[in-house]
Amino acid sequence: MTEATARTREWLESVALAGRTITATRRLPGGYRNNNLLLECADGARFVLRRYPGENRCAVEAALAGLLDGVVPVAPVVAADPEGTVLLLGYVPGTPVDVLLTTLSEDDAHAVGVVAGRALAAIGTIGFDRPGFFTDASLRPETMSGDLAGFVGDCLRRTDPGWQLTESEMDGLRALAVAWTPLVPQDARLVHADFNPKNLLAERTEDGWRVTVLDWEFAFSGSPLTDLGNVLRFGETPFTNGVVDAAGPLPGGWREAARALDLFSVAEFLTRPPRPPIARDIRGLVRRLALESWGCCGYWAWGYWAWGACGF
Repeated sequence: MTEATARTREWLESVALAGRTITATRRLPGGYRNNNLLLECADGARFVLRRYPGENRCAVEAALAGLLDGVVPVAPVVAADPEGTVLLLGYVPGTPVDVLLTTLSEDDAHAVGVVAGRALAAIGTIGFDRPGFFTDASLRPETMSGDLAGFVGDCLRRTDPGWQLTESEMDGLRALAVAWTPLVPQDARLVHADFNPKNLLAERTEDGWRVTVLDWEFAFSGSPLTDLGNVLRFGETPFTNGVVDAAGPLPGGWREAARALDLFSVAEFLTRPPRPPIARDIRGLVRRLALESWGCCGYWAWGYWAWGACGF
């Protein structure tokens, strides 16, 4: 046990857990820049410990949990350590939706999507005075700079070599970013920014499905269509159709705008080392976008562009 781990355990048992003794721990899936541990205590109570190695997002996530209380189901914050790199959350029962979808009928998958879509619509009701990223517990957005073309170009200059992108692939992404920049809407509402089945927990109750939204580490102020772009990144399914059905009313041209917004996320992924299993899917997406960039830009320019034009 490292000194930091021992210090965290002492803080947990003596302060955050109010004297409870931890009897077992287990690594949980989810979280790209953090890791999650399930803590089981001697009295049967369970909690989730989120660590933020190398980055302090603890205060932001804790503040967001308070802001979202009563808006959408989220994991309750129990305590945050004084150093700001560890957050203790209440345990929420349920199954990760990406796991659940492998067992559900199409009707049930659509039903879970509808509940998730309602949560997404509720998230988008929270507004701010300007777009930007959250840097501390005040949740005052730090102004963003640069358009889609500039952002993608910067990310490609910082691409992790592990992705092994070719020059033609990078040129294709740059071309899409230029073509899609006019499609990016200006807005200043809460965006989860990683809204997809792996960050949702679902539980069937007597009243229907309950969906809890997890992992707010990338949240920012911007256009809620960003989250729809994330949901539809790899195509449409009964679940994603349910999300779209319940997320409205949606503005005209929302699909094109959502797809353009999602290019921000895809480009940012490329600045980090590839991590399975999502790395394989992102690599395939980048390849398809690059190969079809000329055709996609052509369809868009002539007014015939549609979501399916690029093979989705």
